[in-house]
Amino acid sequence: MDMERSQFLVETSWLAEHLNDPHIRIVDMRGYVRTVERNGVQNAQYVGARDEYEQGHIPGAVYIDWSSDIIDLDDAVKAQVAPAARFAEVIGSLGIGDQHLVVAYDAHPSAQFATRLWWALNYYGHDQVVVLNGGFAKWLHEHRPLEESIPTYPPATFTPVVQPRLRTTATEVLSLLGQRQVTMIDAREPRQYTGEVVRDNGRPGHIPGALNIPRDEVINPATGTFRSNEELARLFSDAGVLPERQVVAYCNGGVAATTILFSLAMLGYPNLTNYDGSWNEWGSRQDLPTEV
Repeated sequence: MDMERSQFLVETSWLAEHLNDPHIRIVDMRGYVRTVERNGVQNAQYVGARDEYEQGHIPGAVYIDWSSDIIDLDDAVKAQVAPAARFAEVIGSLGIGDQHLVVAYDAHPSAQFATRLWWALNYYGHDQVVVLNGGFAKWLHEHRPLEESIPTYPPATFTPVVQPRLRTTATEVLSLLGQRQVTMIDAREPRQYTGEVVRDNGRPGHIPGALNIPRDEVINPATGTFRSNEELARLFSDAGVLPERQVVAYCNGGVAATTILFSLAMLGYPNLTNYDGSWNEWGSRQDLPTEV
């Protein structure tokens, strides 16, 4: 089940040597989910960090705001991936075309915004995308170069080809509940999974039958990099996540879930799906079952 990690991850040393490669487009995905918690209710605000990008970024990197640039502005559910035409327009306008290798990075401890771009590009048929292992924090720690100037590239053609199996809806998730060949993974923090904490106006608990594997479990806390394939394989096999099953991951907004899906993809798990609506949708709909 081993796969070349280099299909998914690149190291800071590699990127430093390839900053001027015309085949590469580097994307800064820094942003936040800012939360305020009172009496077991957690309110969340989704924001980008364009100001931080403008103060210094990896040379040649363009910026994508995860919370506004590549979302569906017309969807009532927060942070859903943008429709194909809008996604292609944003990506192409940044100079990212069908021919480019995209290197995504962020400053989040679990790399969830970088993996969100990895997933979104794959969903639209572009699998030439890797995540910078350790992200911006590791780049800074190693005193590698930064720049403040905003690069511009000629507009490029990005051709979206939807891969339906990579994304699922609430209706489809409902039909999968209780099926033995499906494993549902909840990537949220344990307190949200158990219902001790609720997000915004959502209901407590989780999708019935879902396992809880918080997104930060796949990261080595000492280094901020992804755990080794051996450690990841142990983590998922101990939880009963088997490669022959379809794995559906969710979180609050379909973002943290992509860190789990990314880790499983590195292990060669073949059937990986993001429930993009996640708890933002499921937790707000009274017609869908929950479990605590």
